[in-house]
Amino acid sequence: MKRIWLLFAQTVTVLVAALFVVATLQPQWLGGRNTTTVVPVFEAPSGTPVPVVEGSGSFRAAARSASAAVVSINTSKAPANNPQSADPWFRFFFGDQAPSQQQSGLGSGVIVSPAGYVLTNNHVIEEADEIEVILNDGRKSVAEVIGTDPETDLAILKIALTDLPVITLGNSDALEIGDQVLAIGNPFGVGQTVTSGIVSALGRTQLGINTFENFIQTDAAINPGNSGGALVDVSGQLMGINTAIYSRSGGSMGIGFAIPTSTARSVMEAIVKDGQVTRGWIGVEPQDLSPELAESFGLQPGSGVIISGVLQNGPAAQAGIRPGDVITAVGDREVKSVVQLLSAVANLAPGTPASLEVVRRDGKTRIDVTPGRRNLPRQAAGPR
Repeated sequence: MKRIWLLFAQTVTVLVAALFVVATLQPQWLGGRNTTTVVPVFEAPSGTPVPVVEGSGSFRAAARSASAAVVSINTSKAPANNPQSADPWFRFFFGDQAPSQQQSGLGSGVIVSPAGYVLTNNHVIEEADEIEVILNDGRKSVAEVIGTDPETDLAILKIALTDLPVITLGNSDALEIGDQVLAIGNPFGVGQTVTSGIVSALGRTQLGINTFENFIQTDAAINPGNSGGALVDVSGQLMGINTAIYSRSGGSMGIGFAIPTSTARSVMEAIVKDGQVTRGWIGVEPQDLSPELAESFGLQPGSGVIISGVLQNGPAAQAGIRPGDVITAVGDREVKSVVQLLSAVANLAPGTPASLEVVRRDGKTRIDVTPGRRNLPRQAAGPR
């Protein structure tokens, strides 16, 4: 009996083992369905790739559109000769002086016309004896200076090449804080470089860089050599000319400044037409209206500019403007700060009378002033 139970137990064990093997390796032999599909890892299906749409999350279209019209500018200046180097007594005491090294500079520019006009910064080409423009396609040309405007730090060059790529001038007045922009130029001479960022601020003034300031501020990386290059929107349209940076190290710290296209366009048109920019001038010394002074005139703070001085026999003095007058408008353009007054007067045509709205203790009045021509030396430049 014991032998029978032992044989039975062994038989059952063998059958269970066989059933386990069959169920694992050949489950279909048992007539059942395997409801689980095992797929090897390396053959696992993947999701359908999302097509890359041109412009979605990428600035390639804007960079491709604008880059061809952005050029590199190399400048050189001959070494200055010591006027005493030919004096034999000077050579006797000091010996023959080694000649000075030739000075060179790097910058950028933007082709704005098929005729070969290139827009750049004045400080890029200032005092240069020779200017070479290098296109993105490798072509080179010696450039002629058509005109400069130191008070906005802009200059117009011309190159004698054909089939030139031209950038599209955009509407910089439509920019808003937070808009995405690209800075294109030749930083440190490494070659054309595109950086991206946003518009950080608009209408930056009183930076001590130019006489007339209305800068676009951006965090797109701008470095030495980018000056004169393009600030473009995501469509590749020119929004500004990169001009200066705020930096303690000499490199980008995320605060760069560009001259708006609206300013550059008017300067460019004046230079191409007349070879220079003509601005109005009335001969006054203005200052911003303090809250105390505004209250004494019955005005809101920031609603005008008070005149603290009037040049004798100047246009304003001849028209009857007096110290203590508050100018609130030039023509139909409101004036709320010294910067706005300077800009409004500069836009007046010399010799053409203009109406100024003036507030005095006894009320408001309109005074016609015939502006003269502004012709002032350039102020000391700020950091570039």
